[in-house]
Amino acid sequence: MCGIVAYIGPRQAYPILIKGLHRLEYRGYDSAGIAILNSTLKLYKSKGKVAELEKAVVGKDLSGTIGIAHTRWATHGEPNDINAHPHFSYSKDLAIIHNGIIENYSPLRNELRKRGYEFISETDTEVLIHLIEDIQLNEKVSLAEAVQVALNQVVGAYAIVIIDKNDPDTLIAARKGSPLVIGIGEHEFFVASDATPIVEYTRDVVYLDDEEVAVLKRNHELKIKTITNIEKTPYIQTLEINLSELEKEGFEHFMLKEIYEQPRSIRDSMRGRLKVKEGIVLLGGIAEYQQKLVNAKRIIIVACGTSWHAGLVGEYLFEELARIPVEVEYASEFRYRNPIIYEDDIVIAISQSGETADTLAAVELAKSKGATIIGICNVVGSSIARATHAGTYTHAGPEIGVASTKAFTAQVTLLTLMALMLAEQKGSISRSKLNMLLHELEAIPEKVEKTLLVNDKIKELAAIFKDTRNALYLGRGYNYPVAMEGALKLKEISYIHAEGYPAAEMKHGPIALIDAAMPVIVIATNKGTYDKVVSNIQEVKARHAKIIAIVTEGDEVVKALADHIIEIPETEEMLVPLLATIPLQLLSYHIAVMRGCNVDQPRNLAKSVTVE
Repeated sequence: MCGIVAYIGPRQAYPILIKGLHRLEYRGYDSAGIAILNSTLKLYKSKGKVAELEKAVVGKDLSGTIGIAHTRWATHGEPNDINAHPHFSYSKDLAIIHNGIIENYSPLRNELRKRGYEFISETDTEVLIHLIEDIQLNEKVSLAEAVQVALNQVVGAYAIVIIDKNDPDTLIAARKGSPLVIGIGEHEFFVASDATPIVEYTRDVVYLDDEEVAVLKRNHELKIKTITNIEKTPYIQTLEINLSELEKEGFEHFMLKEIYEQPRSIRDSMRGRLKVKEGIVLLGGIAEYQQKLVNAKRIIIVACGTSWHAGLVGEYLFEELARIPVEVEYASEFRYRNPIIYEDDIVIAISQSGETADTLAAVELAKSKGATIIGICNVVGSSIARATHAGTYTHAGPEIGVASTKAFTAQVTLLTLMALMLAEQKGSISRSKLNMLLHELEAIPEKVEKTLLVNDKIKELAAIFKDTRNALYLGRGYNYPVAMEGALKLKEISYIHAEGYPAAEMKHGPIALIDAAMPVIVIATNKGTYDKVVSNIQEVKARHAKIIAIVTEGDEVVKALADHIIEIPETEEMLVPLLATIPLQLLSYHIAVMRGCNVDQPRNLAKSVTVE
């Protein structure tokens, strides 16, 4: 959600900035802009994609070795050229780019108006840069000091970078609640919302912490202070991203590439952790808190969107294997309902980006109540990874497509490993069953590869159902969250209304919607409540709906009832979500492509949701 790129050094800034904006397009945005300083501070911005900005600057003077750039996801004010970032200060000496929301922008704007300031845009960001300039001028302080003072007055979240026409050798950056990473090169600095625009140039990075202000001065070392003027020593980390992971590598879309990467991403998430020969699971990132997990009376999982669906699978896993009661909460609701949290609770926060604002706030709330917080994230150095007591990374690799695919299966893989580890430690599982599940989990990547072979058949189904207006997804037990996730994928990228339901609950409302025009996608694998699901399919068939069934290889019973079947390999019931979700991802993808939708950047959505 929104993207920041900035550069200062010996190179020309424009090529770095524009390429960086393209790298950040996956985050979701509706306008883009750029400011470059040479003898003057030039600012260009436009509604629409980065490509529109590139057209707008053709023939313009884009020379300069210092600059800032931004992709905006609209919060305050509609998406248009005026509200796009960067924003000038009142004198036009300063320009700012900003992610996040300044919650008290309205009283600040009213006060500044009383002092004679006028505003061009509807944004909270313009208020912030006017405030910074007002402090700088009236209190006769440096720009960095003015930023510190201003940020002590604002309420909300921010990641900002400021450029000063009168100081062509300095950039100022700061963050709170919104990610910001600084790349350190040879006599140059890069700033971005995440590492994707930086990895091409340097692997040495510093992740700013909340309420830190960085001064990036040409040919000087990086300086960091807090907004309360405490000097901090920069902690330099090494990026582990490969540049090839940020390219499509022959695939038409990032989403399709990431669907096909799942055998590898699941395998990478297990590597070094799944010890089949020893009959154990080792999760080094949470080893220090392992006994607390074993002794936990309750686990609370907090997450949003796809990560919440992974958490629901985790609930089944922990309760069945480790016999620990689990509550799965939408982070956005959890933080506002005055939840009961005990000091011996374990809270597991799941987030692909590690920057989800509601999940981060839920983490802070639970920490304040004394609970132990475990993070499951995909992005090294992310805010949630740093805010939790311990955690484990999914190792899915960069996920560029806004609709999450490989991150979901990686999260489910880690939750499975964690549940098996706890079950072994607690003695709540027999040795023979544990060994069997470990062997079966080890075989899952190969079975995902086999599942991906249904792609051509999925294309045929997509052609049949691409014009549908509504769809119902049904599953029971472990497959109920998969049904919800399948419906979410269809909604996200094809804009078709879809709902995921527990199959038995269909009779309590959704059955009224079923008719001959309604496709019903049922996960009907041969485990658990299979016979009950068959009954649910018969109820759907009696209402003349078109039935697409995900079944276990060789199934004949459902095949006789369904209009279309998609076979997946045999596996244990609790591991079915790792296979059943694959054809649902492919179905959503192909339907969206056939409908002409922007698969990687669906409308109104953002990859990293850093605002409430």
